[in-house]
Amino acid sequence: MSNPPNFAQAVDLSSLGKPKPNLSGPTPGIEVSTANLTTELLPLSKTKPVILLCWSARSAESVEMLTVMAGLENSYQGTWALGHVDIDAQPQVAQALQTQKIPYAVALINEQIVPLFEQAYPEAQIRLVLDKVLTLAAEQGVGDAPVEIIEPEEEEAVAALESGDLSTAEAAYKKLLARKPSDSFAKLGLAQTQLLIRTDGLLLDLVIKEATQNPSDLALQLKAADMEIVNGGVEAAFSRLLHVVKETTGDDRNKAKEHLLSLFALVDPADPRLTAARSALANALF
Repeated sequence: MSNPPNFAQAVDLSSLGKPKPNLSGPTPGIEVSTANLTTELLPLSKTKPVILLCWSARSAESVEMLTVMAGLENSYQGTWALGHVDIDAQPQVAQALQTQKIPYAVALINEQIVPLFEQAYPEAQIRLVLDKVLTLAAEQGVGDAPVEIIEPEEEEAVAALESGDLSTAEAAYKKLLARKPSDSFAKLGLAQTQLLIRTDGLLLDLVIKEATQNPSDLALQLKAADMEIVNGGVEAAFSRLLHVVKETTGDDRNKAKEHLLSLFALVDPADPRLTAARSALANALF
């Protein structure tokens, strides 16, 4: 693979502020430099996917994301490799990867760059992205597709969902989380199931009409956003709750924000609608 354009240009780091304490202990993953990007990591990407995370000690969010990625690399048992790009120490690499903001992640698959995400996300969503990377890599003859391991409680939940028994599915996911509190798929499954429970038996047109006629009724706005997202109206749901966040204060604003964040967790991290909504929420809050 040839180097991306502008490899020799530096990244503007002025917006990150003054340096903060670095990670405690060794930095996880392979340290990426202009030298080993082409001599070590690109060749490695022909045998397994390589995930490069651009970060800085000046960004607490990116430091936390690096820690999450290190834990995920361990849990995936060597099926992909983690490389870390310290944009302060390696601005040329950051520029080569077209880094705009951090944390920023790309995958190297068979010497090709695949952009992944450019901000922090919950572990459950990152796992979904990683599984897609492994599947894509396997289709190109690099590594193996992810092997799905289904817990007995998850099997119970899926069977209950297929039969329309939402309460049993919810209970099954809760049992799994009681046994494995950090299980990201169980968290996502529970969130999806609870969304279905909240919207069960509701009619989209009727809920939207009521919410439109009562714009100051927070409960109706939350219900309408649920109905919109469960019916595929991702942008409509996000826009509705962003408007509530902008127009309210105190407890109502916090409830709208938390509900919006819960809906964020249900959307693919690579979805540009999610990226836009996260930026809009940050602007609304700060």
